[in-house]
Amino acid sequence: MEPLHGPIRDYAWGSRTVIAGLQGRTVPTPGPEAELWLGAHPASPAMVHQGEARVSLLELLAAEPRRWLGDEVLARFDGRLPFLMKLLAPEAPLSLQAHPNPEQARLGYAADQALPPTAQRNYVDPYHKPEVLVAIAPFEALCGFRDPGVSAAVLEAFDIPALKPVVAALRGGVDGLRDAVERLLSWPAVDRAGLVETVRGTDLGPDFAAEQELVRWLAGWYPADPGVLVALLLNHVRLEPGMAIWMPAGNLHAYLRGAGVEIMAGSDNVLRGGLTPKHVDVPELLRVLRFEVLDDPLLAPVPVAPGVVGWRVPIDDFALHRVRLDAEVPQARLALTGPRVVLGGSGSVRVRDAAGEVTVEPGRAAISAADGGPLLFSGTGEVFVGSAGLSLPA
Repeated sequence: MEPLHGPIRDYAWGSRTVIAGLQGRTVPTPGPEAELWLGAHPASPAMVHQGEARVSLLELLAAEPRRWLGDEVLARFDGRLPFLMKLLAPEAPLSLQAHPNPEQARLGYAADQALPPTAQRNYVDPYHKPEVLVAIAPFEALCGFRDPGVSAAVLEAFDIPALKPVVAALRGGVDGLRDAVERLLSWPAVDRAGLVETVRGTDLGPDFAAEQELVRWLAGWYPADPGVLVALLLNHVRLEPGMAIWMPAGNLHAYLRGAGVEIMAGSDNVLRGGLTPKHVDVPELLRVLRFEVLDDPLLAPVPVAPGVVGWRVPIDDFALHRVRLDAEVPQARLALTGPRVVLGGSGSVRVRDAAGEVTVEPGRAAISAADGGPLLFSGTGEVFVGSAGLSLPA
């Protein structure tokens, strides 16, 4: 085990208290702290503390791929770390977005490579980017389409004549979802501010109080963005600590606020449709979206061993486990394939592998190379363990 130091991304939507507070630093911070990255993504690789030096994890993987990745991960993922783990702390809404499947990513990246150097690109690498998020504090998100009939009733309650075609499309059920989303995200630019202002000022009454609160909050951040209305087509999920959601390819989602641990495939391909000042490509987003109802966006944990649970998803790029130790379960053991990243959530947990031991505190991290053998945990507290999703314990 070796200490792992992740860079903090200062996106404008980040909290000034969550990450610093976990790490025991002074709050509020001078600027926003949105994400702590724990991986080998070229845009922001984590640093491994070796003796007195800090070495980029990206460099270590290149220098000793077999030691760090192991034969199985090395062969399956062409010598790259297949996952990126994050501590996420949004204080304002993130963009309405979705991610491509492997084939869409491969073809999209190849097509973007042929564009002129000054052109906007959607694909920064040839990989997919499914994600799992586990809340460590109350967390709100939009995740997947809800029943179109319910969405139609909400939009109809605004009593806005221009929305009637959108309501009609939603009354058609799942078959009308694409038309409804396309109409909203393609709303004429000159009319967007007026639409959102009208929606924000309309009293929907007690039947749709939650939707009204959401719309007014989103409109406060994005007063001229039709994504405010698209949000009403999605499941509004409120997570308590330990609850999780799964975002496969094509799932339209947006994180709103809270704190959580996220793990994803090692990619940065994001297709945005709104609620952002960043590049938006509605046609490309529509091309990759899965227009289907997601009845239950929650992902339930699976018991693995005393004090250990995991969140199982149908891909092998990553796996996420939580180890929780207390007086009843003072120790745990976890055998996983490839490199393992351990992130502290609470308390103080000692993590040992064949190379040594690191005490992991909240908001801090450590890494074990593939040749480190099983991980042994002791102490009192909670840690999250990210790894490749190969040969998982039953």
